[in-house]
Amino acid sequence: MKLPKNAKLVFKGNVFDTYQWEQKLYDGSTDTFEMLKRPNTVDVIATSDKQVFIAKQEQPIKGKFFSLLGGRQDEGESSLETAKRELLEEAGLESNDWELWQVFEPYTKIEWEVFIYIAKNCQKVSAQNTDAGEKIEVLELSFEQFVDKVTEPGFGSRETVEDFLRMKLEPKKLEEFRKKIF
Repeated sequence: MKLPKNAKLVFKGNVFDTYQWEQKLYDGSTDTFEMLKRPNTVDVIATSDKQVFIAKQEQPIKGKFFSLLGGRQDEGESSLETAKRELLEEAGLESNDWELWQVFEPYTKIEWEVFIYIAKNCQKVSAQNTDAGEKIEVLELSFEQFVDKVTEPGFGSRETVEDFLRMKLEPKKLEEFRKKIF
């Protein structure tokens, strides 16, 4: 959901900015509405030689968890530039074969888009260069192991979990996805 044009910034944070605006209601009265805005994020389904790369992460406030590789979009950066940068920083991987798989907005009260890219034929080109607030171990999984890990409780993105749970219900769609990423 996009902020209305009359929204005013009332708090600027490190990640989240808070906006408020007067909204006319159905009975003719008005009320103050509020919404957050944050940088967009990118996740990458990175593959090579029938393997899928995922992150086994630890972050100070979140603890340990599994996720796709990815991160926050910098100002002035396209979502594809972010995906390429994050894949290189977090895994030391590059690809010349990128496809945007999906874009979604996780919440209606936060202006925030999540882009998921598929990066095929990834090659190791450098060591990791992670942020000070993250520990990342890159795991290489078979497609079956990847699907199992994504659908375990606590995987990083609930939208991704839901997508793969739906695909598991329809094996034909899961097989189509396997062909799409390799």
